[in-house]
Amino acid sequence: MFFRTKTSGTRSYLQIVENRWVDGRPRQRVLATLGRLDHLQQSGQLDALLASGARLAQSVLLLSAHAKGQLPTVNTRRIGPALIFQRLWQQTGCQHVIEQLLHGRHFEFDVERAIFLTALHRLFAPGSDRAADKWKTDYQIEGCDGLQLHHLYRAMAWLGEELPQDQQQDKTPFAPRCTKDRIEEGIFAHRRDLFTDLQLVFFDTTSIYFEGNGGEDIGQRGFSKDHRPDLYQMVVGAVLDGQGRPICCELWPGNTTDVTTLIPVVDRLRSRFGVRRICIVADRGMISQETITALEQDGRGWQYILGARMRSQNEVKDEVLARAGRYRVVHPPRVKSDDPSPLKVKEVWVEDRRYVVCLNEDEARKDAADREAIVAALREQLHRGDKSLVGNKGYRRYLSSKDSPGFRIDEAKIAEDARYDGKWVLRTNTELDSAEVALQYKQLWMVEQWFRSCKSLLQTRPIFHKCDETIRGHVFCSFLALVLRQELQGRLEERGHEWEWADVIGDLDRLQAVEVEQDGKRFLLRSEAQGTCGRVFQAVGVALPPTVQQVSPIALERGAAHSATPPD
Repeated sequence: MFFRTKTSGTRSYLQIVENRWVDGRPRQRVLATLGRLDHLQQSGQLDALLASGARLAQSVLLLSAHAKGQLPTVNTRRIGPALIFQRLWQQTGCQHVIEQLLHGRHFEFDVERAIFLTALHRLFAPGSDRAADKWKTDYQIEGCDGLQLHHLYRAMAWLGEELPQDQQQDKTPFAPRCTKDRIEEGIFAHRRDLFTDLQLVFFDTTSIYFEGNGGEDIGQRGFSKDHRPDLYQMVVGAVLDGQGRPICCELWPGNTTDVTTLIPVVDRLRSRFGVRRICIVADRGMISQETITALEQDGRGWQYILGARMRSQNEVKDEVLARAGRYRVVHPPRVKSDDPSPLKVKEVWVEDRRYVVCLNEDEARKDAADREAIVAALREQLHRGDKSLVGNKGYRRYLSSKDSPGFRIDEAKIAEDARYDGKWVLRTNTELDSAEVALQYKQLWMVEQWFRSCKSLLQTRPIFHKCDETIRGHVFCSFLALVLRQELQGRLEERGHEWEWADVIGDLDRLQAVEVEQDGKRFLLRSEAQGTCGRVFQAVGVALPPTVQQVSPIALERGAAHSATPPD
């Protein structure tokens, strides 16, 4: 590629031309005509164009030589993750809040950088803090090169550190107030304009088990949603707003029961975030008559939409589901394939208690088909002898041995089970239309999705942490990672992008800066932005680094790609 002047009549034009081979013969192709040569000379643009062309030519030569393996590679680092999430870390207030809380604390390392590194690692390679320490060597993350593993452990301990006694007034009965609570409150205050319409919140819990003992107090045996009652665990609660933005998370001992958690969380929302009137949405594991009474008492007066236990609550089973009435069809907005499917609702009052019965006919057909498959297999198994059935819980629910010498299929149990096909029942004290009640409850899938993300971010359990403080910090870093994830997903959705999360982080992870050396100078060569990467940078408002940059001596000393400059 080179400059060429082309004369047409009495005028000369400056062109950029490239040589290429066509059918075994050299041919020239004009890439661009830059303008009349005399005009470029008179305006002073010619020198600038020639200098720019020289830089472009050098860049092309460097890229070509690198592609052919002709340049020694000094190092290669991935740059996409930190460039995107550092900007979001700042804009969500995470960095500012953490730095404020660290003011006056004299650590010998940068605690804020250690926390950012850990949260970033959770987004791209979920695992332990030990894994994060190894992972960082392949990435360009500003301010993190000097961090060591024990720094990460100390940063986790600071996040889970108990606050002084005079700051414990808003604690729950299950756990003390910690540094992480103040971070949540600071982030909420920083983004308060996003939460001005905080009229609806979703709450749910899950359990996370440990391979070891799980600290001094937080690791306890309890009801395991991972089906591992043999292991110590902790309970994690999450509160999200109506748009799916994480507000806070609660970290409790593993023997904390769901039914005892809702009221402390509701009270803390008011005292911590200044929420006055709100509707809480939670599933059936949170409901008890004591919980409902507490929510409705004068001191709170909160509205609620709560799932009801259909099979174990007599009022629901014997009265609500037995009431006749016409269902009304509701068509929820379906943005994605896994969003709620069409459903039907009807309203039932039992004295002054309002219930909404919901029916999803797709789920009803699936429930019926699953049951028919079990019963068909059961009939076949009955011919093989009773003992093969006793150990199968799915089979036992449809068996009876009453008034017979052996097992038989219980048709009454099958008919009773069919009453619940595709249904769920809600209890509410709101004045919302029954269809709106059902739609709001269906949004609990956001919390369930949040927990699925949380589980994946904790694929490697905090087995190297021995103290409650570091365990709390380890889990809270996953909360911070999900704040960043939700922020990015929200910005992509605003632009109409509905990509799989794995594609987004995969494309970011492939963006690299390769440091090469030529003629005693060092250069950074940026790889091509693949797939979704370029549009992710646009959505966040971050410019892609130049394709070729010369590394300054200062940058060489710091090892920082961001200090590089375009080639001479």
